[in-house]
Amino acid sequence: MTPPPPGRAAPSAPRARVPGPPARLGLPLRLLLLLWAAAASAQGHLRSGPRIFAAWKGHVGQDRVDFGQTEPHTVLFHEPGSSSVWVGGRGKVYLFDFPEGKNASVHTVNIGSTKGSCLDKRDCENYITLLERRSEGLLACGTNARHPSCWNLVNGTVVPLGEMRGYAPFSPDENSLVLFEGNEVYSTIRKQEYNGKIPRFRRIRGESELYTSDTVMQNPQFIKATIVHQDQAYDDKIYYFFREDNPDKNPEAPLNVSRVAQLCRGDQGGESSLSVSKWNTFLKAMLVCSDAATNKNFNRLQDVFLLPDPSGQWRDTRVYGVFSNPWNYSAVCVYSLGDIDKVFRTSSLKGYHSSLPNPRPGKCLPDQQPIPTETFQVADGHPEVAQRVEPMGPLKTPLFHSKYHYQKVAVHRMQASHGETFHVLYLTTDRGTIHKVVEPGEQEHSFAFNIMEIQPFRRAAAIQTMSLDAERRKLYVSSQWEVSQVPLDLCEVYGGGCHGCLMSRDPYCGWDQGRCVSIYSSERSVLQSINPAEPHKECPNPKPDKAPLQKVSLAPNSRYYLSCPMESRHATYSWRHKENVEQSCEPGHQSPNCILFIENLTAQQYGHYFCEAQEGSYFREAQHWQLLPEDGIMAEHLLGHACALAASLWLGVLPTLTLGLLVH
Repeated sequence: MTPPPPGRAAPSAPRARVPGPPARLGLPLRLLLLLWAAAASAQGHLRSGPRIFAAWKGHVGQDRVDFGQTEPHTVLFHEPGSSSVWVGGRGKVYLFDFPEGKNASVHTVNIGSTKGSCLDKRDCENYITLLERRSEGLLACGTNARHPSCWNLVNGTVVPLGEMRGYAPFSPDENSLVLFEGNEVYSTIRKQEYNGKIPRFRRIRGESELYTSDTVMQNPQFIKATIVHQDQAYDDKIYYFFREDNPDKNPEAPLNVSRVAQLCRGDQGGESSLSVSKWNTFLKAMLVCSDAATNKNFNRLQDVFLLPDPSGQWRDTRVYGVFSNPWNYSAVCVYSLGDIDKVFRTSSLKGYHSSLPNPRPGKCLPDQQPIPTETFQVADGHPEVAQRVEPMGPLKTPLFHSKYHYQKVAVHRMQASHGETFHVLYLTTDRGTIHKVVEPGEQEHSFAFNIMEIQPFRRAAAIQTMSLDAERRKLYVSSQWEVSQVPLDLCEVYGGGCHGCLMSRDPYCGWDQGRCVSIYSSERSVLQSINPAEPHKECPNPKPDKAPLQKVSLAPNSRYYLSCPMESRHATYSWRHKENVEQSCEPGHQSPNCILFIENLTAQQYGHYFCEAQEGSYFREAQHWQLLPEDGIMAEHLLGHACALAASLWLGVLPTLTLGLLVH
């Protein structure tokens, strides 16, 4: 928490006479400032932290729309290139429209519960949990007072489809995953409310209904599912990502294990009565996300995003996984579908020491041949492969790890002004913000760079859903209060002229005609940093502008403090007086300001004070203050007013500041 600024002159005033806070309030002020500074500096520096913070204000009426009521559970559906966003809520489906350059609008379709009797008020609601575009319209499915049902939305008309088990859960809190592929539907949702509580991955619509054996997963929490079209149609795979309870009950073992499972899309079940209705090609592998250099392991999978290869090579599809550990630190690991496929094709089975049957477990067979019973029995008894799936790259380590707790991820592949391709990650935090991170390129010693932290909402709230539209270059996020449209190219938030623009290392932004602009808004190539270590050196002027001089007149022996905004959290900010550094605030400082407290103003402490920011080789003067001695008559005149004002101010702020420090 930052102490409030002292009563000093506005920057536009040439001089102002301001007495220090009254003497009897000096001790609490000094103690609180010292405590605050100690707590802030103790946090240390992590380059994985965001460089700047940006509260996205948007354009009034264009980029944010309220629900008009609280929506504790939402599901978002957006088609790339469209200005429309569908959001399922409590008994309603909202259609938001964000036309370019015009005011946003919202249209509401009511889909209330069709059941009159229920156990309690919450169970009476119809929480929409699924929105999916089908040929006959938009399919909407919801809990419907614990009687899961679906509706078609066609041209604003609601067409009831009746109860449809497996398309929506009985409660909105249940972990659920539904995957559509043509006329096929796959689901992790149980069909019966009071039995069949063991979670399964099912094919609920297609050539034949299949489900996973009850012994192959231990209390799974499903994260993501996808279908991969391989070189031969019969070899098409279903991959799904989940975490489950660790079978290793050693007290030092992690509680959760992260997995990827494979199934053959053409699986027709087995030959025996025990296997005829089950997936016969199920195998699972452990996803490893650990950093041997720091001895950090991340075992709890939070979210997955698949980034297809632009040339269409399915093996080069990148799988971004967000993981956490018991301390809620996070890591991002990147895998390739080719590596995952190779593990399933070549690895032995964990705990199985005999020769594998032919065909080997997990192999897809052409012409819809059934899997032999022996192959099914071996795979059913030993569903995990021995080899683990490791991240891409020579070191097999995370892309980066962070003290922040990330929950969702989306990735945008984009080309900068000079043609270089970048992968930009958007990660939601448990604080309701979004981190924008650039993946390191191919250069040696490059590293992931956290560009900024974005506050996407008017009122701070947890982010429930997020969808990235690469065509419109927008990020759509929803909370319990509102839906927000955030541009990927937030270039106007960077201050500091050309140097500040290029130091952001934002591949969406460049310097052109005296402004930091989006590369998409300029018809010509803009100036961007091509040297990640020293991007500011690309600017035409070698040094940034000096800070404007601000003056303040103070009485002798008064107390005062100078506050310097820390725009970059990656820089070291120092207050310099004459040749001495009076105060230094290191990167990772948890306050937005670097404060220099002057306890007792003596003759030697009058003069010029410079707040200087050092970020690598980039140096700039952030503030320049001159403290001037005040004539005694004016001080006497102002002291009576200032004492009353300062006492009122600090008596009001003191409890809040103390509480904030204790919580911190």
